[in-house]
Amino acid sequence: MKSRALNRSSTLKIHKSLIRPVVTYGCEAWTLTNREEQHLGIFERRILRKIFGPVQNEDGSWRIRMNYELNELIGNADIVRFIKIRRIAWLGYVMRMDDKRTPKRILQ
Repeated sequence: MKSRALNRSSTLKIHKSLIRPVVTYGCEAWTLTNREEQHLGIFERRILRKIFGPVQNEDGSWRIRMNYELNELIGNADIVRFIKIRRIAWLGYVMRMDDKRTPKRILQ
C-alpha cells in the first residue's frame, strides 16, 4: 500500500476489489456488535492512512490524517456501511426467492 510504483487511485482500486471483499466475505449473515464495527473501521482506516499518507501542516510538520479527512477522501463509503448495504441486498434477494426455498421459509 505504500509502494511508490502504484498511484493512489490504483491502490484504492486494489483495496476495494481485493482487500474489502476478503474481509467482508459472508458478511450478509453476520450479526455485528458495536465493538466489531469499531474494529472493522479501525482496520480500514489503518489501510487508508497507508494509501493516502501523511499531511503537511502550514508550519512544515507532518501529521497523520484525521478520521473525518479519510471519510471525505473516500466519500463516506466505509466498510461498515458496505456491510450494511450487502445485508440489505441479500434481504432483497431472499424476498424474491420462491416460497419453497429454505432461506425464504426461515425469513417468513
